[in-house]
Amino acid sequence: MTIDSRLAEMERLIRRDPAQRGLIASEATRGPLCPGHLAAAARHLTEHGRRVLLVTGFFIPGASPPAAETDGPPGTAILAAALKQLGLSIQIATDEPCRTAVEVAAQEMGLTSKEICTIPSRREEQEPWLARLLATTSHQPSLTHLISLERVGPSHTSDSVQTQLLEAIASDRSSQHDFDRLVPPSDQDHCHNMRGECIDTHTAPLHRLFELAASRDDIRTIGIGDGGNEIGMGSIPWRELHHRLNGPHAARVPCRIPTDWTIVAGVSNWGGQALAAAVLSLTNHTHAARDWTANQQLQSLERLVTDGPAVDGITRLREATVDGLPFLTYIQPWEGLRRLMGFTE
Repeated sequence: MTIDSRLAEMERLIRRDPAQRGLIASEATRGPLCPGHLAAAARHLTEHGRRVLLVTGFFIPGASPPAAETDGPPGTAILAAALKQLGLSIQIATDEPCRTAVEVAAQEMGLTSKEICTIPSRREEQEPWLARLLATTSHQPSLTHLISLERVGPSHTSDSVQTQLLEAIASDRSSQHDFDRLVPPSDQDHCHNMRGECIDTHTAPLHRLFELAASRDDIRTIGIGDGGNEIGMGSIPWRELHHRLNGPHAARVPCRIPTDWTIVAGVSNWGGQALAAAVLSLTNHTHAARDWTANQQLQSLERLVTDGPAVDGITRLREATVDGLPFLTYIQPWEGLRRLMGFTE
């Protein structure tokens, strides 16, 4: 199998939607979203990556207990560990509500607490902190890539939808009318979960990293998501996400923040796993993933739930499941990715 065929198969493995959430399930009738972005992002990382900042953490305020969800930190940690194996400088950014969960997931993949940073809770300190994180200093090399994995971003505004239409080669001008009719100003530019609940009070503005990076020619951005409300989904027209998503909140939850490449998966962790497998395959470093077995991932997930704590984002329960999927279903794409890397369990 050629490397191109292997990367295409990796993308196919994560394009499944057992929970029928909409983005992947709709591909049978509407076609794939962002095809080839996994391979393109992986190639750019391996050819140009030096320092990478990863952003994750999605807080579930209505869970029992309120906690970060199990989708996000594990996928981010495995991707960060793979990039570190390649000699890249990595750092993971999150916010206070998700901090302990991200730390636990990182520790399970052999990362250190020094590689985790948390945005200040005080609003007046946040913009200077974000600017410092993107800066180049004698102690901090130039940032080459900014990656978001299952990190919620603000929803569209009338202006952002208009900008998408102006930038489109061929656009449906009725989109603007539909958006203004379906999404009142009170629901615009807010972070929403898939239940349509505004979670701004539980979400620090880490999306600003991507807005600041948009004006930089030296930083490339990657977004990984599964529900339409994550950073990176602004690369896809609002109308397209609205038609693909299920439920009464489909019009107001899509995120307006775009990225250079957007990896759409049935579960966001799968996107992180696939990108990790892709960069290791491109650089002939697949041996680095030898010990990242399904059993190791299960033990890491169980510890994340116990010590994070973390909860399933769909059931909102403190259990070792992801997006409502039992572990045996959840782990299938990773097992397939491992086979593509040459491992037999």
